[in-house]
Order: sequence, then structure tokens, then C-alpha cells
Amino acid sequence: MRYNEGKAEELKEGFWKALADSPFLFLQLDGKPDTAVPMSPQLDKDADSAIWFFTHKNSDFAQLGRATATFQGKGHDMYARFGGTLTKETSKERFDQFWNNFVEAWYDGGKDDPDILFLRMDLGMAEIWSGDLGLLNTAKMALGMNVHEEAEEEHVKNTPL
Repeated sequence: MRYNEGKAEELKEGFWKALADSPFLFLQLDGKPDTAVPMSPQLDKDADSAIWFFTHKNSDFAQLGRATATFQGKGHDMYARFGGTLTKETSKERFDQFWNNFVEAWYDGGKDDPDILFLRMDLGMAEIWSGDLGLLNTAKMALGMNVHEEAEEEHVKNTPL
């Protein structure tokens, strides 16, 4: 069920922009909440159904499989929760595409560090909320007025990313 099908594309576009602007999210293996940690997803503007992560071979994510990510944008203007499947990425081209100084800072051996595990998360369904309810609704909230209906207009559930 989608709460606001008409806004799905707009909210998805906003989500991708917010994620690119604030590239941190919490990632956890499904059914294992103690694996939740902040991660830096690697984004490709032309790949809207996958994101990538660098991690260590001894991390919990080496188990691969179903995972869930939660995201909060800068300024609390966008929120999302989405699922997907973690697999080992074997593409050398993708690895080189995303390698940078910020990634290298985590690996003593640089690109050739034997501890690097490069993952792809094939994305599934998402729930996305816009935190921007506007000035009028903020004023309504300050007065204790109900804004539930307006908030639902800025929310979409069970939408594919």
C-alpha cells in the first residue's frame, strides 16, 4: 500500500539528492539489530537500483544477504528506510570508480589492502518521508493543531527505489 502514490517520484528524487548531499546512513543486516552502524554509501547517478559500500572482510556485513538502511538528511528535511540485498561486488571498474581518499583512510594497504570487502546493495522497497511540512504547517503544530493529513501528503510507503 502506498500512502501517497502521486508524490512517489518527487519524494524518490528528493531522497537521492539528499543522500548525495549527506552521504551517511545506518545499515544493518535484517534480523540482527546489533549490526547497525553508520556507513558511507557510494552512489552512481546512473544506477538507481543499487548502492555500494567499502567495508572490512571481518565486518558483520561479510555475511551478506538481506539488509535494511535508514537515512536522515541534513537539516532533517528527508527520511527514508529501505531494504535490499548485500552481495560481493566483483567489478574492478566499479571499485576504481568509487575509490577515493576518504575510503583509503580506512585501509592501511590502500587499494591493495587484503582486508577490503566491496559490497553492492541491490535495492528493494522504500518508505520515504519529507520533513519539510512548510511554514503554515509548522505554525499549526506550534498551536497544537492536527497536521496528520498534511504530513501524509509528504510520505510514500512501499515504493521501489
